[in-house]
Amino acid sequence: MKSGYGERADHRARAPRDDKAPAAARRPANDSAPRAGKPRSTAPAGQHSHADTAPRTPRRDIEDAPGTLRLSKLMSELGLCSRREADEWIEKGWVLVDGERIDTLGTKVRPDQRIEIDPAAEAVQASQVTVLIHKTVGYVSGQAEDGYQPAITLVTPENRWEGDRSDIRFSVAHLRQLAPAGRLDIDSTGLLVLTQDGRIAKQLIGGHSEIDKEYLVRVAYGEHTVDVESHFPPESLALLRHGLSLDDVPLKPAQVSWQNGEQLRFVLREGKKRQIRRMCELVGLEVIGLKRVRMGRVMLGALPPGQWRYLGPDESF
Repeated sequence: MKSGYGERADHRARAPRDDKAPAAARRPANDSAPRAGKPRSTAPAGQHSHADTAPRTPRRDIEDAPGTLRLSKLMSELGLCSRREADEWIEKGWVLVDGERIDTLGTKVRPDQRIEIDPAAEAVQASQVTVLIHKTVGYVSGQAEDGYQPAITLVTPENRWEGDRSDIRFSVAHLRQLAPAGRLDIDSTGLLVLTQDGRIAKQLIGGHSEIDKEYLVRVAYGEHTVDVESHFPPESLALLRHGLSLDDVPLKPAQVSWQNGEQLRFVLREGKKRQIRRMCELVGLEVIGLKRVRMGRVMLGALPPGQWRYLGPDESF
C-alpha cells in the first residue's frame, strides 16, 4: 500500500533530467537590471538624517567608541538582509550611514545611526526567490552525499507543479545560491524550503527563530505496529512533550499528540539533527515514516511528491 511518507527504494534515487520577512522577499522575481534612485532608509518617516541636522562624527571616533558593532551585523539584526548580503552590498558601495557611503568591510557603527540602502541593492533583493519542494525519500537536503542527489535537482521546469499560482517565470538564475532553510534527512519526506533570501533563512533556522514546524510521524512500539497508542505509556508521551535532552542539552517544549493509533503529530520550535527520530528512540518508539507538513504559515498542502513551486508574493512564514 502506498503512503504519504514514502519508503526507501533498494536503488539510489536519480534526479530528473533536463521561512515576518520584509515584503521584498516575497515579490515576484524579475531579470531586470538594478535601478538607480533614492536610497531606502531605516529611519522612521519624517525623521531627517543626522547628516542634515548635526555635524558628522569622524569615522575613526566611531570605530573606537564603546557600544559599536559591525555594520553588517547591525543590518542583519534590523532585518535588512543577511550578513553575507550586507558584506556584498558594502563592498559594492550600496550602503550609506548618516549619508556617508560605506565600502569598507568590518566598518563599525553605533546602533542609533541612520542606515540607507541603495535601490540597486533593493532590486537585487527583490529578484530573490524561495522554492517549496515536496521532498521524497532518497534525496538529501543540501549537497550530494553518498551518491544520493540533492533535492535542488528536482527544481526543473518539467517538475514545477501546475498548481503554482505565482507569476514568477522560471530562470536558471534562481538556482544560484539556493540553499535549504531547515533540512529533512534522506529518509524523511514533505515540505523542504530552499531560498536565496538570507532574511527568510534567518527567520526559519536562525538561533532565535520562533517559527514552528509540524510533522506527521508513523511509529511502532516494540512488537506493536498497529494501535500503538493503546500500548504506549502516557508518561512517555509526556516526556516527548517536555523533559528530554539531546547531546546533554534540554529540548524546548513540543506539542505531541496522537493523530490516530499509529501516527503522532509533532510541532517543534527548534530543529536539531534528526531530532524527532532521536526523541522517539529515547522513549522506545521506532519511526516508520516522517513527513513535514507545515513551516509557520506555509503548508505542504496539495503539492505532489517530487514537485515544487515558488513561494507566492502573498505568502509568508
